[in-house]
Amino acid sequence: MPFEAPDKTPPGLRRIAADFGGLYAVNALVAFIFATTGPVAIILAVARQGGLAESDLSSWLFGSFFLNGLISIAYCWIYRQPLVFFWSIPGAVLIGPALGHLSFAEVIGAYHVTGLLMLALGASGWVRRAMQAAVMPIVMAMVAGVFLRFGLDLVYALRDDLWIAAPMVAGFLAVSALPRLARVLPPLIVALIVGAVAIAALERFQPGSGAIFGFAQPTLYAPVFSWRAMIELVVPLAITVLAVQNGQGYAVLGAAGHQPPVNAVTIACGGGSILCALVGAVSTCLTGPVNAILSISGERQRQYTAGLLVGVLALGFGALAPTFTHLMLATPKAFIAALGGLAMLRVLQNAFVASFRSTHTLGAMITFVVTVANVPIFNIGAPFWGLVIGYLCSRLLEPGDFVTAK
Repeated sequence: MPFEAPDKTPPGLRRIAADFGGLYAVNALVAFIFATTGPVAIILAVARQGGLAESDLSSWLFGSFFLNGLISIAYCWIYRQPLVFFWSIPGAVLIGPALGHLSFAEVIGAYHVTGLLMLALGASGWVRRAMQAAVMPIVMAMVAGVFLRFGLDLVYALRDDLWIAAPMVAGFLAVSALPRLARVLPPLIVALIVGAVAIAALERFQPGSGAIFGFAQPTLYAPVFSWRAMIELVVPLAITVLAVQNGQGYAVLGAAGHQPPVNAVTIACGGGSILCALVGAVSTCLTGPVNAILSISGERQRQYTAGLLVGVLALGFGALAPTFTHLMLATPKAFIAALGGLAMLRVLQNAFVASFRSTHTLGAMITFVVTVANVPIFNIGAPFWGLVIGYLCSRLLEPGDFVTAK
C-alpha cells in the first residue's frame, strides 16, 4: 500500500483538547508568523518580477495557505505528527525568471505535470530511489544560483531606500547576535516590525484605491501544456519539492523523534500541487522551518496539536488573502526586498555549504555559474541547463565522486 498506516487512530476532540497547551499554541503562532513574513515576501518579489496582477497574487496566496492548510490539518490529525504543508520556496523562485519567456498559463501547466509526477512517485513507492538518484551538490548549486538574486536585492534595497532597509537589517542582526533572545523573538519578525515602524514614521504606506478588506475570490486558471515549460520547470520543481524541501522536513522531524510517512507525504504533495495549480499557486511541499519550530519543544506525542493550529491559522490567512496582498503591495519595494533577502540569508548559506562542502564541487560551480548567468537556451530557462551542464561536466571531470557517492 502506498499510504503508510498511522501508528494510532486519529484523536477525537477531547483528546486534542487534552493534548493542547500554551507551549504548543506559542510554537504554532511563531511558526505561522514565520510562514507569513519572509516566505510571503518572496512570493511578492517573484510576482513583481514576473509581472503578475494583484488578483493573480491574491489567488496564489489563497492556494498556498487555504488549500495547504486543509492538507496540513488532515495529516496532523491522521498521523499525530506536526506534518505542515505549505509551498516550495525554491520552486516559487524558479517561476520569476520563467515568466520572462513563458506565459502564466504555461507555468501552471508545468505545476499540474509536476503534481502528477509526484503522485506517481508516491503511489509507486519509488520516491526514495528518486531522491537518492539526485546529485545533491549540483541540485543545491542550482538552488544557490536562483536564490542569489534575493541576496543581491537586499543590497540594492540598502542602496535605493536606506531609511527603510537599514533599520530592518540592524534589527535583524542585533537580535541574531543574541541567541537566547532570537529563540523567543525570531529576527525576521523583528525586521518586519522595525520596517513597519519605519514605513509609518516616513509616511510611506500607500494603499491606493479600492477597499483594503476583502475575502478570497480565487481565480480558476486553465493550464497550457507546452514542451518548453515541461522541460524547463517540471524536473527542477519536482527536485526542489522532493529532495530540497521534503528532505529538509524529514530531517527535522526525524531529529525530533517522529517518523514522517514518506510515500503518503509525497502523494499529498502531488495532489496538493494539482489543486493549488488550479488557482495559480506553486507546488505543495512538506515545510522544513515551520515543522522544525513545531517540533523543537514540548512532548513529542502532543506536538501534532501545534500543527493543527497552524493549519487553522492558514485557513484564515488564505480566506483573507486579498486583504494581506493589498496591504503588502502598499509598502515600499525596499521593504519587500529587504524582508525577502533577510529570509533567504541562511537558506542561501546552507545551499552554498551543501554545494561546495565535499564532492562534485566543479560540477556544482558550473551549475551555479550557468544558473546565475540566466541565459535561456531554446527558450528553456537557465536553472534547467545549469543542472544538465553541471551534471555532464561532473560526470566527465569528476568520475571519482560518483563512485564515492555510492
